Amino acid sequence: MNDTLVIEKLKIDTTIGVHQWERKIKQTVLVDLELEIERSNPANKDQIENTLDYTAVADKVSNIVEGSSYMLIESLAEAIASKLIEEFSLIRIRLKLSKPSAIENAENVSIIIHRPI
Repeated sequence: MNDTLVIEKLKIDTTIGVHQWERKIKQTVLVDLELEIERSNPANKDQIENTLDYTAVADKVSNIVEGSSYMLIESLAEAIASKLIEEFSLIRIRLKLSKPSAIENAENVSIIIHRPI
């Protein structure tokens, strides 16, 4: 049995969008992550080395998003997932990338991707 680390609504500002006006501003995106990790029973050892460092994950995601300028949320989501898979010991990742300002009369637009490792 494995464990799942969850990070919800990580707010990050970036340049994203296909419209010319979007290329000139920063917009906030929200990132939700479910990261399945091998159960190493970190509670017994109480050491960060025995589990996934969620601060390191959040910092990595923030750096990827802040340094990007994708046109599509799908492309940004894939870039985030690929980098997390490359750098952390994950079994599965579920990533939801939301762009709340995408449509004027909608609360949110998002993409959800699943990647088994």
